[in-house]
Amino acid sequence: MTAPVVFDAYGTLFDTGAAAARLAAEPGREALAKVAPSLAATWRDKQLAYTWLRAVAGDHADFRRVTEDALDYALEAVGLPHDIAPELMALYDRLDAYPEARACLETLRQGGRPTAILSNGSPAMLDAAVSSAGLGPLLDAVLSVEAVGVFKPHARVYDLVGERFGGPAGEVLFVSSNGWDAACAAAYGFRTVWVNRRGEPVDRLPGRPWRIVSDLSAVPALA
Repeated sequence: MTAPVVFDAYGTLFDTGAAAARLAAEPGREALAKVAPSLAATWRDKQLAYTWLRAVAGDHADFRRVTEDALDYALEAVGLPHDIAPELMALYDRLDAYPEARACLETLRQGGRPTAILSNGSPAMLDAAVSSAGLGPLLDAVLSVEAVGVFKPHARVYDLVGERFGGPAGEVLFVSSNGWDAACAAAYGFRTVWVNRRGEPVDRLPGRPWRIVSDLSAVPALA
C-alpha cells in the first residue's frame, strides 16, 4: 500500500477558535465577543496541558472530558458564566475546517495517497467534526488515541498508523499544526510537516519537523 498522509485534527484540519467565534457572533453575545479570542486561546492551551498532565500521571480521560475541564477553567479565567459551556461544547462538535483543508485532501486523494486523521479526539467527537465538515469521503481512516488509552505524544499513539496502514514509519508523512506534535512524531520516525500558522519558533525537542509551511495548501507538493 502507498504510504499515507496523516493529519492531526484539532488546529490542523479544524479551527479550534471557531466555536467561541461563532457563538460570539450571535445577537446579545456582546460580553463573549469582547473576550472570545482570549477564551479560545486559554481553552486550547489548557486542553493541551491537561492531555499532557493526564498522560504523565497515567490518569486517562477521554478528550471530551478534557475539553470540558479546559473550557470550565477558561470561562472562569475570562469572567464569563459557566451556563454557556453546553452551547460552546455543541459548537466544538461542528468546528469549521480551515478553508484549504478540503482542497488539500482532494489533491492528495487524486494523487493516489491514502489520507487519515490521528488525533487526541474521542471517536464520537471526531466523527461529529468530520461529518459536519463533510470530509469523511476524503479520509481512509480516522484514528483516535482512545484505542490505546493515552494522549500524544506517547509512541503508542503513533504506532496506530503502522497498525492500520503497515509499512515503515519513515514513509509516513505526518502533518500537524502543533509544533510539539510535529517534533515528537519526527523523533518517532515519521516525515513531519509543521503547519506553523502563527510563525512560532521551532520547539526545542529531540525531533525537528522535516518541513515547515504556513497552511495546508503546501502539503500535497511535499507528499
